[in-house]
Amino acid sequence: MSVSESATLPSTRAELDSDLDSDLDSGDLKSGDLKSSDLDLGKMDQVRRRMLNPFLMRGFMLVKMPLGLFAGLRLRALDAEHCQTSVPYGWRSTNPFRSIYFAAQSMAAELSTGALAMLAIEQAPTSVAMLITGLEASFGKKATARTVFTCEDGPKIFAAVRETLATGEPATAQVETVGRMPDGTEVSRFVFTWSFKRRR
Repeated sequence: MSVSESATLPSTRAELDSDLDSDLDSGDLKSGDLKSSDLDLGKMDQVRRRMLNPFLMRGFMLVKMPLGLFAGLRLRALDAEHCQTSVPYGWRSTNPFRSIYFAAQSMAAELSTGALAMLAIEQAPTSVAMLITGLEASFGKKATARTVFTCEDGPKIFAAVRETLATGEPATAQVETVGRMPDGTEVSRFVFTWSFKRRR
Protein backbone atom coordinates (compact mmCIF):
# COMPACT_ATOMS: atom_id res chain seq x y z
CA MET A 1 0.00 0.00 0.00
CA SER A 2 1.31 3.43 -0.89
CA VAL A 3 1.59 5.94 1.92
CA SER A 4 1.68 9.68 1.36
CA GLU A 5 2.60 12.49 3.70
CA SER A 6 -0.91 13.88 3.30
CA ALA A 7 -2.35 10.91 5.19
CA THR A 8 -4.12 12.09 8.31
CA LEU A 9 -5.01 10.78 11.70
CA PRO A 10 -8.64 10.05 12.64
CA SER A 11 -10.13 13.52 12.65
CA THR A 12 -13.20 12.98 14.81
CA ARG A 13 -13.99 11.26 18.09
CA ALA A 14 -16.56 9.14 16.23
CA GLU A 15 -13.91 7.79 13.86
CA LEU A 16 -11.54 6.96 16.69
CA ASP A 17 -14.27 5.40 18.81
CA SER A 18 -15.11 3.21 15.81
CA ASP A 19 -11.47 2.06 15.74
CA LEU A 20 -11.57 1.36 19.47
CA ASP A 21 -14.81 -0.58 19.08
CA SER A 22 -13.03 -2.77 16.52
CA ASP A 23 -10.35 -3.43 19.13
CA LEU A 24 -13.07 -4.41 21.59
CA ASP A 25 -14.54 -6.84 19.05
CA SER A 26 -11.12 -8.37 18.37
CA GLY A 27 -10.29 -8.70 22.06
CA ASP A 28 -7.45 -6.14 21.99
CA LEU A 29 -9.31 -4.07 24.59
CA LYS A 30 -11.83 -4.85 27.27
CA SER A 31 -15.04 -2.99 27.99
CA GLY A 32 -14.37 0.03 30.17
CA ASP A 33 -10.83 0.51 28.85
CA LEU A 34 -9.52 3.70 27.35
CA LYS A 35 -11.83 5.62 25.03
CA SER A 36 -11.14 8.45 22.62
CA SER A 37 -11.72 11.11 25.26
CA ASP A 38 -8.42 9.99 26.82
CA LEU A 39 -6.47 10.52 23.59
CA ASP A 40 -5.02 13.88 22.59
CA LEU A 41 -5.58 13.83 18.83
CA GLY A 42 -4.47 17.43 18.39
CA LYS A 43 -1.15 16.82 20.09
CA MET A 44 -0.64 13.62 18.14
CA ASP A 45 -1.14 15.41 14.83
CA GLN A 46 1.25 18.18 15.88
CA VAL A 47 3.90 15.56 16.68
CA ARG A 48 3.31 13.89 13.31
CA ARG A 49 3.79 17.17 11.47
CA ARG A 50 6.97 17.96 13.39
CA MET A 51 8.42 14.54 12.64
CA LEU A 52 7.67 14.94 8.93
CA ASN A 53 9.41 18.32 8.85
CA PRO A 54 12.83 17.48 7.32
CA PHE A 55 14.66 20.28 9.15
CA LEU A 56 13.23 19.40 12.57
CA MET A 57 13.76 15.66 12.02
CA ARG A 58 17.40 16.20 11.09
CA GLY A 59 17.83 18.22 14.28
CA PHE A 60 16.29 15.38 16.29
CA MET A 61 18.61 12.87 14.66
CA LEU A 62 21.63 15.07 15.26
CA VAL A 63 20.90 15.00 19.00
CA LYS A 64 19.34 11.55 19.45
CA MET A 65 20.35 9.44 16.42
CA PRO A 66 23.63 10.80 14.95
CA LEU A 67 24.42 7.52 13.18
CA GLY A 68 21.04 7.65 11.45
CA LEU A 69 21.72 11.21 10.32
CA PHE A 70 25.15 10.23 9.02
CA ALA A 71 23.70 7.27 7.11
CA GLY A 72 21.12 9.55 5.48
CA LEU A 73 17.93 8.08 6.96
CA ARG A 74 14.73 9.87 5.98
CA LEU A 75 11.22 9.76 7.40
CA ARG A 76 9.05 9.81 4.29
CA ALA A 77 5.49 9.28 5.54
CA LEU A 78 3.72 8.84 8.86
CA ASP A 79 0.20 8.50 10.17
CA ALA A 80 -1.52 6.42 12.86
CA GLU A 81 -1.46 3.28 10.70
CA HIS A 82 1.64 3.45 8.51
CA CYS A 83 5.19 4.70 8.38
CA GLN A 84 7.76 4.84 5.60
CA THR A 85 11.48 5.49 6.00
CA SER A 86 14.38 5.25 3.57
CA VAL A 87 18.11 4.67 3.56
CA PRO A 88 20.17 5.75 0.54
CA TYR A 89 22.63 3.67 -1.44
CA GLY A 90 25.98 5.43 -1.12
CA TRP A 91 29.41 5.45 0.44
CA ARG A 92 28.01 6.15 3.92
CA SER A 93 25.72 3.11 3.96
CA THR A 94 27.31 0.45 1.76
CA ASN A 95 29.50 -2.54 2.59
CA PRO A 96 32.50 -3.96 0.68
CA PHE A 97 30.10 -6.12 -1.36
CA ARG A 98 28.45 -3.07 -2.95
CA SER A 99 25.11 -3.33 -1.18
CA ILE A 100 23.54 -1.46 1.73
CA TYR A 101 25.07 -2.70 4.97
CA PHE A 102 22.63 -4.68 7.10
CA ALA A 103 23.17 -2.33 10.05
CA ALA A 104 22.08 0.65 7.94
CA GLN A 105 19.00 -1.30 6.85
CA SER A 106 18.31 -2.14 10.50
CA MET A 107 18.37 1.54 11.48
CA ALA A 108 15.88 2.48 8.76
CA ALA A 109 13.69 -0.50 9.62
CA GLU A 110 13.69 0.36 13.32
CA LEU A 111 12.80 3.98 12.58
CA SER A 112 9.76 2.90 10.55
CA THR A 113 8.37 1.18 13.65
CA GLY A 114 9.83 3.50 16.28
CA ALA A 115 8.24 6.59 14.72
CA LEU A 116 4.84 4.92 15.09
CA ALA A 117 5.66 4.09 18.72
CA MET A 118 6.68 7.68 19.42
CA LEU A 119 3.48 8.94 17.81
CA ALA A 120 1.42 6.55 19.93
CA ILE A 121 2.95 7.50 23.28
CA GLU A 122 2.65 11.22 22.54
CA GLN A 123 -1.17 10.97 22.54
CA ALA A 124 -1.19 9.31 25.97
CA PRO A 125 -2.54 11.29 28.93
CA THR A 126 0.32 9.96 31.11
CA SER A 127 3.95 9.12 30.40
CA VAL A 128 4.63 5.78 28.70
CA ALA A 129 8.03 4.10 28.41
CA MET A 130 8.92 2.24 25.20
CA LEU A 131 11.63 -0.33 24.57
CA ILE A 132 12.55 -2.92 21.91
CA THR A 133 12.63 -6.38 23.46
CA GLY A 134 12.94 -8.53 20.36
CA LEU A 135 14.16 -8.45 16.76
CA GLU A 136 14.02 -10.89 13.86
CA ALA A 137 15.36 -10.18 10.38
CA SER A 138 15.67 -11.88 7.00
CA PHE A 139 17.52 -10.69 3.92
CA GLY A 140 16.36 -11.91 0.53
CA LYS A 141 18.21 -9.74 -1.99
CA LYS A 142 21.18 -7.38 -2.06
CA ALA A 143 20.08 -3.77 -1.56
CA THR A 144 21.75 -1.99 -4.47
CA ALA A 145 19.59 1.15 -4.52
CA ARG A 146 17.74 3.42 -2.11
CA THR A 147 15.62 1.18 0.08
CA VAL A 148 12.26 2.19 1.54
CA PHE A 149 10.91 0.46 4.64
CA THR A 150 7.16 0.34 5.14
CA CYS A 151 5.43 -0.62 8.38
CA GLU A 152 1.65 -0.94 8.33
CA ASP A 153 1.20 -2.20 11.90
CA GLY A 154 0.44 1.12 13.56
CA PRO A 155 -2.89 -0.17 14.98
CA LYS A 156 -1.01 -2.88 16.89
CA ILE A 157 1.25 -0.27 18.49
CA PHE A 158 -1.62 2.03 19.41
CA ALA A 159 -3.55 -0.92 20.88
CA ALA A 160 -0.56 -1.85 23.07
CA VAL A 161 -0.24 1.73 24.33
CA ARG A 162 -3.96 1.83 25.12
CA GLU A 163 -3.62 -1.49 26.94
CA THR A 164 -0.84 -0.34 29.25
CA LEU A 165 -2.69 2.91 29.92
CA ALA A 166 -5.81 0.96 30.87
CA THR A 167 -4.13 -1.74 32.97
CA GLY A 168 -0.85 -0.25 34.16
CA GLU A 169 0.87 -3.48 33.11
CA PRO A 170 3.47 -3.88 30.35
CA ALA A 171 2.02 -4.47 26.89
CA THR A 172 3.82 -5.61 23.75
CA ALA A 173 3.31 -5.24 20.03
CA GLN A 174 5.06 -7.35 17.41
CA VAL A 175 5.27 -5.34 14.20
CA GLU A 176 6.70 -6.03 10.75
CA THR A 177 8.44 -3.71 8.31
CA VAL A 178 9.50 -4.56 4.77
CA GLY A 179 12.32 -2.96 2.78
CA ARG A 180 12.01 -2.58 -0.99
CA MET A 181 14.06 -0.97 -3.73
CA PRO A 182 12.42 1.47 -6.21
CA ASP A 183 11.63 -1.36 -8.65
CA GLY A 184 9.61 -3.13 -5.95
CA THR A 185 12.19 -5.81 -5.18
CA GLU A 186 11.98 -6.90 -1.55
CA VAL A 187 15.43 -6.88 0.04
CA SER A 188 14.74 -7.44 3.72
CA ARG A 189 12.03 -8.00 6.29
CA PHE A 190 12.22 -7.14 10.00
CA VAL A 191 9.96 -7.99 12.94
CA PHE A 192 10.37 -5.84 16.04
CA THR A 193 8.80 -6.49 19.42
CA TRP A 194 8.06 -3.23 21.23
CA SER A 195 7.23 -3.16 24.93
CA PHE A 196 5.23 -0.31 26.48
CA LYS A 197 4.76 0.47 30.17
CA ARG A 198 2.76 3.23 31.76
CA ARG A 199 4.95 5.16 34.18
CA ARG A 200 3.62 5.67 37.68
